[in-house]
Amino acid sequence: MGLRLGRVVVGHPWRVIGVWAVVAIVVIGFAPKLATTTNEASFLPSHYQSVQALDLQQKAFPNAAAPAAIVVFERADRQALTPADSAQVTSFAATLVSRPIPTFGAVQAGAPSANRLVQAIFVQMPNSSGQLDKAQTAAIGTLRSDVSSATTGTDLRGGVTGTAAQFVDQQQSGNRANAIVFVGTVGLIIILLLAIFRSPVITLLPVLAIGVVSQIATGLIGSASKVFNLNVDSTVTAMLIVVLFGVGTDYILFLLFRYRERLRVGEDPKTAMVSAITRVGPAIATAAGAVIIAFLALTLSSLGIFRSLGPALAIAVATTLVAGLTLIPAAVSLLGTRVFWPSSAWKSEPKGARFDLMGRSLGRYPGRFALGSGGVLVILAIAAIGFRPTFNLTSGSDTTTQSAVYSNVLLRGFPAGATEPTDVLLQSTTGRPLDVTALKAYRDRLAAVPGVAQVGAPRLAADQTVADFQVLLSSPGESNAAMATVRGPLQKAAGTAPAGSRPLIGGISSVFVDLQVAMDHDYAIVFPVAAALILLILGILLQSVVAPWYLMAAVGLGFAATLGAAVAVFQDIGGSSGITFILPIVMYLFVVALGTDYNILMISRLREEAREGRNPHDAAAMAVRHAGPTVASAGLILAGSFASLILAGGSTLGQMGFGISFGIAMAAFVMAMFLTPAITALIGHKAWWPGHSDEERPPPHQAGAVRPVLVGAVD
Repeated sequence: MGLRLGRVVVGHPWRVIGVWAVVAIVVIGFAPKLATTTNEASFLPSHYQSVQALDLQQKAFPNAAAPAAIVVFERADRQALTPADSAQVTSFAATLVSRPIPTFGAVQAGAPSANRLVQAIFVQMPNSSGQLDKAQTAAIGTLRSDVSSATTGTDLRGGVTGTAAQFVDQQQSGNRANAIVFVGTVGLIIILLLAIFRSPVITLLPVLAIGVVSQIATGLIGSASKVFNLNVDSTVTAMLIVVLFGVGTDYILFLLFRYRERLRVGEDPKTAMVSAITRVGPAIATAAGAVIIAFLALTLSSLGIFRSLGPALAIAVATTLVAGLTLIPAAVSLLGTRVFWPSSAWKSEPKGARFDLMGRSLGRYPGRFALGSGGVLVILAIAAIGFRPTFNLTSGSDTTTQSAVYSNVLLRGFPAGATEPTDVLLQSTTGRPLDVTALKAYRDRLAAVPGVAQVGAPRLAADQTVADFQVLLSSPGESNAAMATVRGPLQKAAGTAPAGSRPLIGGISSVFVDLQVAMDHDYAIVFPVAAALILLILGILLQSVVAPWYLMAAVGLGFAATLGAAVAVFQDIGGSSGITFILPIVMYLFVVALGTDYNILMISRLREEAREGRNPHDAAAMAVRHAGPTVASAGLILAGSFASLILAGGSTLGQMGFGISFGIAMAAFVMAMFLTPAITALIGHKAWWPGHSDEERPPPHQAGAVRPVLVGAVD
């Protein structure tokens, strides 16, 4: 198959490029824009309590949405508000009521806080679910402008916070983050490619090609999201940049290194490209297949965030795979050896190369390399025992935004949970109105719960069959302390509902509690399914029962070591309360799938060397010598690409950037480079049992695997 594909691509390069041009025009021109959300509740299925509470609240109180915008006022000198100050706040609220801003609902001025340091105005935005449209985004901007005008020349200062304002600020920060990640990723790729090949042509070719491919992939993902109604998390766009450019460059490197190698043995450029596709194409396709299947395993998740993340990343990898085996070879076949201009280093292999020395040493002492590399991973893996998840996807976000600043100002006068209240809803199970007297006693029981700062009077639905108690917690809604309160004593107190009613707890803290339950479910399903599918792919590729098991064991150890490193850096050294809950699954998939990529490349080369008649130790040595530079270069580029996520700011992307980049570095420079070839050398021929895929075979030219391209078969 690789030979046939190589001949078609190299024989008709202009047609291949033309097809890509047509696809780009159609997809980029007509695909819908990729929309994202930061509303965690939208990721949960309907059987969870927090989602049921939200649905009940919206049905029972359709015109009383929770305040999406909170206008916070304090004195510029940070002293107590005077009666005149409070009158100005009330007057401003009246102005908003008399001149309503489009998309805003009810506007209510609250009383000054007990210490009179803060006063707030609460603005509702009906139908706001965490994904604002353009009109709602503009309304937040208008409100902020009005607040600025109203406080100019007064003793007050004010700003807008709340869920809608936070969304607007996160969206703006996300756009900046994406720009930073893009510049960092592309800049790093350019620098590393220049250092590796010393050619501006071969440096710009992948960047330009992947730039076009990324637009196609994003368009396809946008179409899939619209057709299948997928809720794409706001962090996905930054990850797509890294996956498209990082993984795409990796696959291109796999091809170009083998292309250069075939040129060095004397093949002409077109024949060399056909040989490269024939020899390394199956490894690239298998590696990409492992990544795609691992990502698609996320569709088994109970969380919408992963069910949409998986297909999105799978589409991105599939697009880069097709481009790596068609578009890039077509372009290179037109350029020939000019792709390396002005460098002439491609003509001969450097003498005394360090990978040759490493390969010889590994072939001579495989046991030492296996123990040394495995020992490093085991030591790091021990730290993973202390892993603690945190469920706030926006933790560590930019603290200089107006919503963040005035959220902290609000805390000067109100409980920490004021911006993200918890709701305890009672629903009649008999269809009759709730007993008002019993509701008062129920409220007293909720107020007595440790960790609860305040419980509002019950708000009754029009038919009095639903009551809503707004509960302000003593801790921020996304904190572990708030989750512990909701999960424990508040849930117990809520369970003492009056006869003939059932309780539901809603709000962001309840959402995070349900997310934790869902994650425990997903850990038990997604991890083993992804591992089993990758194991099956390895078995098919290597035609072996033994090799896939120790390769997967090595990659699993690499995952544990990476999680341990993240725990050590962020929890033990950084003092963080926990690591974002999505990191283990995302890191698992990237480290396992992409780590398998490098193992596939190395083991495929080791098998190729064994087929040429070398014993297991010599085959391992030659594999490190020839595949080592490719694995090291690809690993450095991909790890560096993911590390650029750290530049985006915020703990979620920062932790993901560190975790994935560290895991890829371990996969490339410890597992693929040393651990797996050393173990394969120690096991010897038994590694390929029950097959004989490492046995000596006729040279490719004798078997008819690669023949020169026929004259006249080129455009």
